[in-house]
Amino acid sequence: MRAEVQEELERNILPYWMEKVTDHEQGGYYGRIDGYDKVHPEAEKGAILNARILWTFSAAYRLLGKKEYLLAAQRALGYILKNFTDPQYGGVFWSLNTDGSVRDAKKQTYAIGFMIYGLSEYVRATGDETVLETAIGLYTCLEEHAFDKRNIGYIEALKRNWEPIPDMRLSDKDENASRTMNTHLHVIEAYTNLYRVWPASRLVQSIHTLLHIFKTNIIHPETYHLDLFFNDSWEGKRNIQSFGHDIEASWLLYETALVLGEKKVLEEITPIIQKIAHAAMEGVRKDGSMIYEKWTDTGHVDEQRQWWVMCENIIGNLNFYQHFGDEDALRRAFACWLFTKEKLIDHKNGEWFWSIGPDGFVNRAEDKAGFWKCPYHNSRMCFEVMERFSDK
Repeated sequence: MRAEVQEELERNILPYWMEKVTDHEQGGYYGRIDGYDKVHPEAEKGAILNARILWTFSAAYRLLGKKEYLLAAQRALGYILKNFTDPQYGGVFWSLNTDGSVRDAKKQTYAIGFMIYGLSEYVRATGDETVLETAIGLYTCLEEHAFDKRNIGYIEALKRNWEPIPDMRLSDKDENASRTMNTHLHVIEAYTNLYRVWPASRLVQSIHTLLHIFKTNIIHPETYHLDLFFNDSWEGKRNIQSFGHDIEASWLLYETALVLGEKKVLEEITPIIQKIAHAAMEGVRKDGSMIYEKWTDTGHVDEQRQWWVMCENIIGNLNFYQHFGDEDALRRAFACWLFTKEKLIDHKNGEWFWSIGPDGFVNRAEDKAGFWKCPYHNSRMCFEVMERFSDK
């Protein structure tokens, strides 16, 4: 499997982004390539896409040492520093027009978290102290402006000047909630990576706070699924089970505990993440795939097999096998990889399709590359397999 994912990474995923998504006219990378591989040069350029491209090629360079990956990372970095960072108020803009001018200046905590994730990975790969200072600056912005000290949590979004904003949604598919699981998951992911290059005591405290938030407010005390949307006081409907987020959280939270290296934290989080991983398996189907979501109040089930959910299912099960010796988890990871190879990877034109419907048909209505379709999930799955099983 390790050899297969490295081949997939280096012959299919990374070349697609270097060859087809690079914007040679306006700089950086295109904002969109649709499900039929048509480039849309007029598409807006999102902070999340650019941060994830930076992370992907930084990690590729760190692990594989090839100069073309460093150059791709530097292309993303240069564009981000020139266009996305806000020189007046700090933080990063949500989206840009194709010419690099600001399209939406709001400060979305999720996007800033991913910028920290990408910048810190670049520092891991290169040791660049200037980039580290930029990452620390973004961390400081979040702690000063987005952290709610009264209710203990990170505000979903704010205006450019960090004032309250009426519409805090991450996307049209989300509820307009002031607290979300998704943002907190990716902030702790970013802070964990930043800790690897900057183990400051204040960052450690922030990570401890985030772990407490997950244990106290986000993880359902009975089902161990993650609840998704909340108000300022952490009250929510608790009616959606997102299996991909469950399994992703199981390994990301465990990784946080491992990186911190604190025995007490690891002992506390281990039984919790085991229960989260078991809860996530409710979304696994006989063909090895994992479905998207279930609404517990209506019984509606979204049977789409989305590309990112497959990736997180593979990593989460490999994590469970690696650290807890669960042979069934290893079999589940292999089964999901086989499904992914057969159904989701575009072996002809490169990259992966967004999803496969329950009818087995490819979803081409969604992008191959775009605001939410990035190289992060599938490349990270490859990296995780390569790093975890390098001698097997």
